[in-house]
Amino acid sequence: MLGVRIGTRSLPELILASETAIRDRRESFIFACANPHSLVVARADSEFRNALETASAIVADGVGCKLAAALAGVAVGPRITGSDYFVALMTALNRTGGGAFFFGSRDEVLTKLVARVKQQFPRVAIATLSPPFRQWSGEENDQMIGSISQFKPDVLWVGMTAPKQEKWVAANAARLQVPVIGSIGAVFDYYAGATKRAPQWICDLGLEWLYRLPREPKRLWRRTLVSAPLFLWLVFRERFTRQP
Repeated sequence: MLGVRIGTRSLPELILASETAIRDRRESFIFACANPHSLVVARADSEFRNALETASAIVADGVGCKLAAALAGVAVGPRITGSDYFVALMTALNRTGGGAFFFGSRDEVLTKLVARVKQQFPRVAIATLSPPFRQWSGEENDQMIGSISQFKPDVLWVGMTAPKQEKWVAANAARLQVPVIGSIGAVFDYYAGATKRAPQWICDLGLEWLYRLPREPKRLWRRTLVSAPLFLWLVFRERFTRQP
């Protein structure tokens, strides 16, 4: 979709692939989400698009992707949110025991997140790191990678904004050598309770964007009112200019 390969695997299949990566400890299994805004950004940002192309799994996180795919005749997999994947993989990790590193967000969010993780997933060892909210130096990056590597996590959760998080993962995955790396953005804030998520029935209807927009207008107005209509137009243009 718009030049980005969106996977068709179900959530159980993604968890099985993730567990296999943790067991074998060979190549990293890299998880990323696609939504209308990120696909529009990736169209004009080659570094971001390349980062998505290197991911092991890209899921349709957002009702907009599913709607556009259905109307334009494009096959994509089931809608899987970053939260869905996070909870499912942490549940699997909790059964066997393992370690998860949380990289991103603010210290106060990480503190709340850790408290909930320890309660819900007591068999998972946890470490956290909040990176600077600015462009950091190569030396700082080396130090942060060193902290992650020293912990030797089974899963690295990256909670920054797109496309920053996907670009960072693509640039550093080989050095990190973590079995599973998941770019899950705002899931840190949702899981910690720092940002309230829409009620489940609203999510089930695909109207979470409508619930979030008046609560986070500064962050979401562009992706909702600009990127979403542009995305639909680009998908349809791509569909109707495609060679038979």
